Amino acid sequence: MDTRAEIRLPTLELRDDLPFFTKTLKMRLDMIYPADDPEVAVLSGHGLRIRIQKGAPEAPGTLRILTDDPDGFAGGKRELIAPNGTRIEIDELNPPLVMPETKHAFVVRRLADQAPWVIGRAGMEYRDLIPTRLGGAMIASHIRVPDGPVPDMVHFHKVGFQLIFCISGWVDVLYEDQGGIRRLHAGDCFIQPPQIRHKVLHAADGIEVIEIGVPADHVTEIDHDMELPTPHERPDREWDGQRFVHSLVKDGQFKPFRIPGFEARDTTINENTKGVASVMVARPSGVHDPVWTRHEGDILFNFVMSGSMLLEGEGKEPYRLEKGDAFVIPPRMATRYSEPSSDLELLEVSLPGTFETHAVDEI
Repeated sequence: MDTRAEIRLPTLELRDDLPFFTKTLKMRLDMIYPADDPEVAVLSGHGLRIRIQKGAPEAPGTLRILTDDPDGFAGGKRELIAPNGTRIEIDELNPPLVMPETKHAFVVRRLADQAPWVIGRAGMEYRDLIPTRLGGAMIASHIRVPDGPVPDMVHFHKVGFQLIFCISGWVDVLYEDQGGIRRLHAGDCFIQPPQIRHKVLHAADGIEVIEIGVPADHVTEIDHDMELPTPHERPDREWDGQRFVHSLVKDGQFKPFRIPGFEARDTTINENTKGVASVMVARPSGVHDPVWTRHEGDILFNFVMSGSMLLEGEGKEPYRLEKGDAFVIPPRMATRYSEPSSDLELLEVSLPGTFETHAVDEI
């Protein structure tokens, strides 16, 4: 059985609207009546069916038309007003990803401050770790997923970089061209290269993850045609120069970190994104003599996965940080990681992946 849906738009005089919708907007007239004094016209085009009707009670509304050639559509105009008052917006079908300039700030977000958990996509709970979003440069979310099957669909994200790091519990995910089900345990992480198709299947044991997205505002699209798993496994495939990474905590090796007195395990994300970002897990290496340092990167985000420490910042009051807290250090600001507990573990995410860190003698 055929089913058709229409959007109804009002008009005062139909004869004024027809040339605009058929010639300017390149829509097709499918139906018009009555013949002697038309009051209703049905048009279709651009995946849309509209019904323009004299005396309809609705407001004129807005139509957005997306095209590969917005400058060649409707004489290059991006905004038009139809005779019936409907606003027309012409935009790109696949706009380029815009990376906003980072608005640097020293940010501390503590779990004890009780930032609200918000219900987001697929019933997951989100806690915002960087309220300013650094001017739109990055979003960092602490996410809880209810145990059990996740009502997810095959989808992808239009991003420059995206990380999923498991803090506790486990979650099963399917990824395009990466074989069968991938299970993420505490301490493991994925990077989801731009536009890789994936689907979350099942979560358990109080699953919590940290999700990083660059830029902050990015589009999630549903792929109704792809079925996962895909028939071929292609571990070396690249999406915008990035490879899929499934880093396992059991494979990690700790080596000296950029901050004296700490060691860290590398998740290989710097290598597999060709320097777009780095993800490290850092911990105290033994006897700790805190050192003031400055970094020369762009974005430097940290999440306290376990233990505690005192974060000292140039010109700032010290912050006692514990599990669940997060912080961002802007470039060239002197900071010191003091009084780390023996069980301290920090998740550090940096963009770009390689940058310099300098010890500071005096503050």
